[in-house]
Amino acid sequence: MKQETALEILKTGANVFLTGEPGAGKSYTIEQYVKWLKEQKKDYAITASTGIAASHINGMTIHSWSGLGIRRGLSQKDLDGIGHNTWLVEKMQPVETLIIDEISMLDSVIIDDIDGILRAVHPQMNLPFGGVQVVFVGDFFQLPPVSKGEEKKFFAFESASWHDADLQICYLTEQHRQSDAEFLGILKAMRDGTVTQEHKDRLGECTMTKPPETKLFTHNLDVDRLNNQKLAELKGKEEIFWMSESGDPKRIETLKKQCLSPEKLVLKEGAVVMFTRNNFKAGYVNGTIGKVERFSGGRPVIKTLEGKTILVDAAEWEWSTRKQGTIARITQLPLRLAWAITVHKSQGMSLDAAEVDLGGTFEFGQGYVAISRVRSLAGLHLTSINDMAFAMHPDVVEADKRFRELGV
Repeated sequence: MKQETALEILKTGANVFLTGEPGAGKSYTIEQYVKWLKEQKKDYAITASTGIAASHINGMTIHSWSGLGIRRGLSQKDLDGIGHNTWLVEKMQPVETLIIDEISMLDSVIIDDIDGILRAVHPQMNLPFGGVQVVFVGDFFQLPPVSKGEEKKFFAFESASWHDADLQICYLTEQHRQSDAEFLGILKAMRDGTVTQEHKDRLGECTMTKPPETKLFTHNLDVDRLNNQKLAELKGKEEIFWMSESGDPKRIETLKKQCLSPEKLVLKEGAVVMFTRNNFKAGYVNGTIGKVERFSGGRPVIKTLEGKTILVDAAEWEWSTRKQGTIARITQLPLRLAWAITVHKSQGMSLDAAEVDLGGTFEFGQGYVAISRVRSLAGLHLTSINDMAFAMHPDVVEADKRFRELGV
């Protein structure tokens, strides 16, 4: 399905599951839909499953927006309390469309909880999600819901509420990130569970004479170690940029957790950095990689991999409501060190080149997310990989076949 077709279906007000391979244009389609909603003066909420994903779309987590917080498996008493919470009701009742991005990381219990919450605050409580148009966005081959210990979690598509919503499947099939046919063939084999030894051998050949400066790791410890080491090796003077904040302390803490830029950002000339926000006018998007070329007037000048020079201004992350306006704000440069990032934080990004270490892959989808971040095999430098990196959850493989059949 083309983006234009999906957009027309969204405009009908139908409940939609918007999916497709990485680079198929899911984010762009949602951006166009949100633009249309604004033009029509419709009330909407744009959320995501995690703080990192929310920061990519300038939204908030579904947990924060809905009042769910860290709870799961709401009782009727919980739902009654939410239904009598004036602040939540006033915030959510006007909403006509609810968008949830990176749906793969929400399990079935959370989806049912969101359904219950919307029924509790909306007059049309007998309708799925209270009659609100729900738009689920994502790809179940991406990172799955996080499980703790022996707890088994079911995917969002296994929930009763998913079935009751009668979702229209919009499966985008055009590719806007990768144009490398051989690479696309490998990614398709990973999704289908048909990876051959030939595919593995070809990936094993992905080495570059000069490895990319950005590396993807599966563990935070490796990322922090490399970034700190590389920064210390630079001989220039440290320039420190502190995050500023104002407003409600609890909301500020939530914004900080969602923000990819650190509270204390330490830079030097020559530091490899990554932009953490979209700013098309300024010439960068979330995931744009560059180097600190110099400092001018207390601000860093970044030269991107494409050769563009950008004088970086601070950006704002806000928590606001229709009634109260802005109630919390943090301000920081939209940058973070990027000699290394985790696979988790890379989800949703497009990288021209990356060195990838998948020797420590430990969950379904992790290898696929990492490899699919780059635009071509030529931009992939693979240092190690284990068999788990090729593994896809069998339930997802089967579900995707159904989605593809329904989404044409």
